[in-house]
Amino acid sequence: MKKTLASLLILSLMVMPLASCNKAGGGTGDSSAATTQTSASEEPSAPSSDTSSTETQQPGNKWADADPAEILSKLTLEQKAAQMVQPDIKKMNPDKMEQNDYGSILSIFDKWPQDDQNTWIKRIRDYQLKALSSEAGIPYIYGQDSVHGLYGVNGSIVYPHNINAGAANDPELMYEYGKAVASDMKHVGTIFNFGPCVAAAQDPRWGRTYESMSSDLGRMTTLAEQFIKGQLDEGVIVCPKHFFADGYCEFGSGEGDFLIDRGDAKLTEDQINEQLQSYKRFIDAGSQTIMITHSSVNGVKMHENGELIIRLKNELGFKGFIISDWESIHKCSGATLYDQVVNSVNSGIDMLMEPNDYEKCRQYIVEAVNKGDITQERVDDAVLRILTVKKNVGVFADPMLENTNPSYDFASDHGKEIARKLAAESLVPIKTGKNITIKPGMKVFVTGPAADDTGVMCGGWTMLWQGSSDEQNGSKWIMNGTTILSALNQQAQAKGFTVVTDPSEIDSCDMVLLCIGEVPYAEWYGDTEDLSITGACALPGNQEAIEFAKKSGKPTTTLLVCGRNVIINDYIDNWDSCIMCYLPGSEGGNGICDVLTGDAEFKGTLPMPYYSSADQIGTGKCWHDVGWSAAQ
Repeated sequence: MKKTLASLLILSLMVMPLASCNKAGGGTGDSSAATTQTSASEEPSAPSSDTSSTETQQPGNKWADADPAEILSKLTLEQKAAQMVQPDIKKMNPDKMEQNDYGSILSIFDKWPQDDQNTWIKRIRDYQLKALSSEAGIPYIYGQDSVHGLYGVNGSIVYPHNINAGAANDPELMYEYGKAVASDMKHVGTIFNFGPCVAAAQDPRWGRTYESMSSDLGRMTTLAEQFIKGQLDEGVIVCPKHFFADGYCEFGSGEGDFLIDRGDAKLTEDQINEQLQSYKRFIDAGSQTIMITHSSVNGVKMHENGELIIRLKNELGFKGFIISDWESIHKCSGATLYDQVVNSVNSGIDMLMEPNDYEKCRQYIVEAVNKGDITQERVDDAVLRILTVKKNVGVFADPMLENTNPSYDFASDHGKEIARKLAAESLVPIKTGKNITIKPGMKVFVTGPAADDTGVMCGGWTMLWQGSSDEQNGSKWIMNGTTILSALNQQAQAKGFTVVTDPSEIDSCDMVLLCIGEVPYAEWYGDTEDLSITGACALPGNQEAIEFAKKSGKPTTTLLVCGRNVIINDYIDNWDSCIMCYLPGSEGGNGICDVLTGDAEFKGTLPMPYYSSADQIGTGKCWHDVGWSAAQ
C-alpha cells in the first residue's frame, strides 16, 4: 500500500508543472493518453500464465488455415462489429475479451515504473487465450504508440524523437531504426504500431511539433517511407498518422481552448493533392493501416470527412484498414454517440479506437445495420480489411507470437548504437565558435537544468503520455538513460578533459557548457504563444543558469534540449557557440558527447524554419530556413 501511495504521489506531482506550458487542461489525449492516473492495483485482473505453459493452455485455432473471406462468411453481425472496435486495456478485463472477442486492444497502464518486457508478453498472451476461447475465436492485435521506441515498457530504448530524425535526414539510418523498433515490438507482443507520425508541422507553437520529422513534405515523406519499410521487413503492422494535413492547422483554430491542437487546416486543392501523394508512397511501401487525425480540413472534422477518407481507398488503392484516433468520433457532428458511430463508419473508418465506450459502439454498429443506417456491405468491407491485415501479419498462424523471430535481442546493443548515431547526426549547430568542441586539457564547467536529466532528454510520449523530468519524478525517469553530464564524465579521462560542476571552481575552467531546454509535454499541453527559451514551456532554472554563465565571463557553449526551435535572440549574443539537440532520447547523452569530443561530425540541418520571433511565423520570413546549419 505504501508503494502504491508513493506512486500516486509521484504521478500527481508530475502533472502539476504542465500548466506552465498551456492554460488549457482536461480532456483525453491521443492514442494511449489518459488524464486520470491509476495505480498498479487498478489494473484489470488477468489469469496468471507463464511463457512455458502457453502452448499447453492454448485453445484450438480454428481459423489457422482459413482465408479472410471464409472467416468473414462464418461470423455473425455481432462478431463482425466486435472486430471493428478497440478497447483500452485498463477498461477491459480478459473475461470481456472471451465474451466478445474485440478486434484489437491498446494503451498502457498509468504508473511508474512501467512493466517490463516479460510482463507485457505474458499479459498480451493472456488476453489472446481469451480471444481464442471465444465463440468467434479470432486472434486480436495489440496496438501501441511506438513512436520513438517502445511506449510504456521498462528497460526499452528511448530513441530520439521525430524532429531529431528530420534533422539527421539519413534515410538509410531510418530504415535501420524502424527495423530495430519493430524487433523490440515483437519481443513485447505489441505488433501494431501507431506510427510513424507523418505530420509536417508548419507552426512551432504547436505542441506536437517534435512529433514531426520536418515541415518540408518531401523530407518527411522520404524518411517516414524508410521507417515504414524497416518496420515491414521485420514483420509488424504500421500505421502512418494522422490523416489528413497533420501539422497544418492554423494558430487560434484549436479545438475548445487549445491554441492549435486539433484545429482546422485551410488547404487548396493543389495542397490536398500534394499531401495525398505522400500517402500514396506510404501505401505503396506496404502500410497496412492508417489513422485519422483529430483535426479538421476546411472546416470538416476528418473523422467524418468521407470525401477525403474514401480517396485513400478508391483513388490511392489502399487495401488495409482505417482506424480512428482516441475517442475522436465524439467530437464530430451528431446529437448522440449512435449518430457519431454511423457517421464515422459510413465515412470509411473501419476500426473505432474507443477506450471507454467500445461495447456501446459495438452495439450501435449492430443496431445501425439492423435499422439500415449502415449497410451490411460497409461492415463486411471493414471487417474483411481487418481480417486480411491479421492474416497477412501472421497472427492466425501464430496467435501467441511464439515464432516471430525478432532480428535482435530486446533493447539490443545494435538498437542502442542506432539511437546513439541518430542522436549525434541530429545535432544542428546554430552558432559556431572556438569552443564548439571540447579539446584535451580543457576544464569544462557543466551547468543548467538539462545537463543531468533523462526525462528532459526524452520529452513526451516517454513511459507515460506527458513524460516527466527526473526533477519532477524525484529520480531518473529513464533508468537506462544517459544524460549529457554522465556521458561526459564517462569520457573525460579517456579524452583528457576535466568535468567541473562545483560553482566555486568555475573561475578555473576554460569554458561553460550551458544545458537548457523545455519541460516534457505532449499534444495541446505543449501549445504555446511563448516560444522563448525562458518562456512558458521552459525548464525551471533556465533563466538562472543563463545569467550565471553570463556572469562568469567564460566562453559559453549552449546546448538546447527542446522539442522545437525555441526563440533565443535575447541570449545568443552572449554565447560563443550554440547547438540544437532537440529531444535525443536515452542514448542522447552519448550521442552529444560523441560530437562534442570530436568522435562524430556535425551533420544535422534544420528540419523546420528557425524564427527570431513569433511574429515571423506564417509570413514566409525566418531567421534560418530548412536545411541550414552554422557548420555548413
